[in-house]
Order: sequence, then C-alpha cells, then structure tokens
Amino acid sequence: MLLVRPGRFGLSQNSREGRLRPADLARLEEAPREPGAGRADWRTVAGGGIMAAQALALLREVSRLEAPLEELRALQSLLQSVPLSELREQAAELRLGPLFSLLNENHREQTTLCVSILERLLQALEPIHVARNLRVDLQRGLTHPNDSVKILTLSQVGRIVENSDAVTEILNNAELLKQIVYCIGGENLSVAKTAIKSLSRISLTQAGLEALFESNLLDDLKSVMKTNDIVRYRVYELIVEISSVSPESLNCCTTSGLVTQLLRELTGEDVLVRATCIEMVTSLACTHHGRQYLAQEGVIDQISNIIVGADADPFSSFYLPGFVKFFGNLAIMDSPQQICERYPIFMEKVFEMTESQDPTMIGVAVDTIGILGSNVEGKQVLQKTGTRFERLLMKIGYQAKNASTELKIRCLDALSTLFYLPPEQQTDDLLRMTESWFSSLSRDPLELFRGISNQPFPELHCAALKVFTAIANQPWAQKLMFNSPGFVEYVMDRSVEHDKASKDAKYELVKALANSKTIAEIFGNPNYLRLRTYLSEGPYYVKPISTTAVEGAE
Repeated sequence: MLLVRPGRFGLSQNSREGRLRPADLARLEEAPREPGAGRADWRTVAGGGIMAAQALALLREVSRLEAPLEELRALQSLLQSVPLSELREQAAELRLGPLFSLLNENHREQTTLCVSILERLLQALEPIHVARNLRVDLQRGLTHPNDSVKILTLSQVGRIVENSDAVTEILNNAELLKQIVYCIGGENLSVAKTAIKSLSRISLTQAGLEALFESNLLDDLKSVMKTNDIVRYRVYELIVEISSVSPESLNCCTTSGLVTQLLRELTGEDVLVRATCIEMVTSLACTHHGRQYLAQEGVIDQISNIIVGADADPFSSFYLPGFVKFFGNLAIMDSPQQICERYPIFMEKVFEMTESQDPTMIGVAVDTIGILGSNVEGKQVLQKTGTRFERLLMKIGYQAKNASTELKIRCLDALSTLFYLPPEQQTDDLLRMTESWFSSLSRDPLELFRGISNQPFPELHCAALKVFTAIANQPWAQKLMFNSPGFVEYVMDRSVEHDKASKDAKYELVKALANSKTIAEIFGNPNYLRLRTYLSEGPYYVKPISTTAVEGAE
C-alpha cells in the first residue's frame, strides 16, 4: 500500500487536513510508489471509509461551484475505487440534487460525467428513497434530450418497480408514468426497450394493471402508438408481454381494445404488417391462457386459412415463414398429433417449403421439422408420413452437405433433435425408426457428418458433433461408429479440436458414449476404458510432452 506522509509529493495543505483536491489526485497518480506497490495503489491513500468521506467532500465541492468540471472528473475517478458498501454507509449524506441540476446544462462532457457519477451513487440509495426524494429529478430525466440521461432514469425506475415497497410511489405518480409511456415513442431503441420493461414489471400487480388500463394512461398509450409503425409495434410488444402473465392480465389488455387491434392487423391485407404481428401472436401463444384465447377467438383457424390461400398470394413469402413457425410452436406446446390432424395444411406447407429454391423457406421448414421431432409424439407424427418423410430427410442430408454454412448448421441442429432418444424411450420400434431415418440421409451418413466436421469452421464442426452425440447412446449407431474405419480414433483424438466450443462438443460426445449401457459390449473394454479416461481428464486436457536433458547440451 502507498504510504503518504504530510507534505510529501507536494500535496496541498487541504489534503494534509483530510481533503483531496482534484490536482492532488493527479499528483498521487504520478507519484513514486513504495516497493511492491501496484498501479492503482494511490487510491488506497484515504483507506477504508475515509475514501467515501473524500467522495462526499468532492460532492460538496461540486455543489458550490458553477463550472466544476475538474471536480467531476476527480469524483468519477475516485468513485471507481470506493466500495458500494462504504457509500451505503454514507447514504444519508448524499446530496444528489446539484448533480441532477448540472444535467440541465448543455455541456456534453459534464452530462457524461454526471451520468457516470449518478449511476454509482444511486446504487447506494434504497429504491424507496429514490422514489420519494428524487421524483422531480426522475420526471425531468425522462424528458431530457440526452438518451443516456433517460436510460439512467429508467434504470432507477426499474429498481423501484422491482421493490414491493417502492413501486407504490411510482403508481401514485401519474406524471412519471406518463413520461415512461412516452419514452416508448423515442428514437432510441434502448430507451424504448427499458421503458417497456418497466411498464411490464409495473403491470405484475393488480394496482399496476389498473394504473395502466383504467386511467388516462391508456389514452397516452394509444396516442404514442400513432407516432409511426415502429412505435405501434413496440406498444403491441408491451401488450403481449403483459397479456402473457396471467388470464387477468390478458383480460385487461383485451378490454383495452389493443389485443383486438393487433389481431385485426395480423389478419389484414398488409403482408409486411402480418409478418411483424405473427411474431407477437406467437409469443402470446407460448402461454396456455394465450392459446385458449386465440382458439376461442378463431384466430388459429384464420391463420390456417391464410396459409391455405398463400399459393394464390404472390407476396406470401413475406409472412408464410412466420405463420408456419407459429404452428410449429403450437404443436410442440400442445399436441403435435392434434395440431397436425386439425390443421393438415400446416404439415403440407412444411413439406412444400423443403422443395423451395428459397433458402429462407427451406430453413424455416427444417427448423419446424426439428421442433416437431423434439418429442416422441412429434417423431411419430412425422413417421406416419412414410416415404414422404424419408425423401424429406434425403433433401435435408443434401442441404447439410451443399447449402450455405448458415443453412447447413440449421439442418444439423434439426437432425440432432430428430435423432435423439432418451434411454427410457428407446423401444425397439423407436430405435428402428431413428436407424431408418439416419440411413435415409445419404449413402453413408456417418462419413457425411465426419466430412462436415472436418471443415475449418468451428460452428459446423460443433453442429456435426451434436448429431453424433444425439445418436451416441443408441446401439445401432454405436455399431456403425465402431465398424467405420478410423471413427473410434477420431473420437479419441484431442488434436482435432482447437477452440473451447469444439472441445466442449467433443467432450459431450465422449460422455454420451461412455455413459451408455451398451458401449462396453459394442466398442470393447479397451475402448470403453479409453472413453472413461477421456471423460475423467476433462474437455481441456493436454497430454504433457516429456523432454530429455542431455549432459553437455547448451
């Protein structure tokens, strides 16, 4: 630790009395250090809680000066070293009004410094203190022309709404709530997103729902929506977030008319609007009460009908991928069999999309197949399509080898989901099914994936290893691997993987093989022991290289 004695390094008389001026901090930064002292050791000069006291002294200095730029720089620098616990001990002495006042001056560096200082000091204050004593400053902050000030203010609102005692102060402040709503309409996306998050959190209580939907705030929300299309979608995003919380929340949102407006735009004639709205409706369908509402309102039937009519729409490529994703998610959350039986156009369109020349359509179809095949019921639905699905698998195998890197990875991800069977679900029928599917991919699927894994792209390498991992606990796949020349050595070879993600992916493959009950019998005991050794050594093991010292050698 750097020891400072009175008068040393040319410190001012004030510093000897316990006050550090900005110039003093600069001198200490440049001062010679005691042996072993670190680069930032000057910051320990004040020691313990005295550092917080020095910060308070600088804060008081700032409050009495008209142009305290030098003091602000020093305060920002000092605060980086003051533990938050010490600042909290001094919380009662923190007078932040002058800092907020300095934000009102048109001085960029001063504003930046004040924001940085306030971010630190506000953390030392309890949310309820901020809500009660800084409410006027918060309101001003939300209308400040500088976005960093708005984000600072909204971050404090976020702290307040997370606190059950403090949130009431926000709910009782209609003007502050109004300003938060209007932040959704700003140009800065970060500001809008933070405002949406705060309003969404406020709505988690009944009092919050009432404040948003049973007051003038609803009119403000509708007024903000008129700003432009982008802002309207932001409001829809907020409404969907709130609606997803509970049936009561959904009821408030539907009563407001905003959910109905969203659904009307979804089924309207504007194809670009459809494409945006379907993403939000898909989010709503992720909840049970959301799916029930959409079914009762006939929205799912309407989406199905739009897919049916898509062939006659030259612009269907804009919205069709989102509509198909909607049904894919619906199927996996409810029942793949029921959804596919009730809406046969869904599966029909998925198969059609795999025949497309458009990589976007192919990618969505492949993703959807992966989602459907992520559970046994979905796998059985796909199996029922017979040879049609086998031909589809052949196309996926072709794309995995020849498509763009991005589409290759999507194909491999879908296949790893399709082929995976937990040990408790490995019936003879299901094992025969996955073996049949695997053989449909190409003439030699194992070599296909080995070839992909040898390409110099870590993402492809990991995706191919994921496919091997998915089948690694199935006896038919273990036999294929064992009988494939060089495959066992490929699995054991650590030199193939050079980055962390690849090493982790290889380790998962080894773990899946080593933990299988049939591996010792199929791979043989020597190979099984090698797998167990690899497993115990961990993913990042490097074999030590022994060197021999020769006498007389230089």
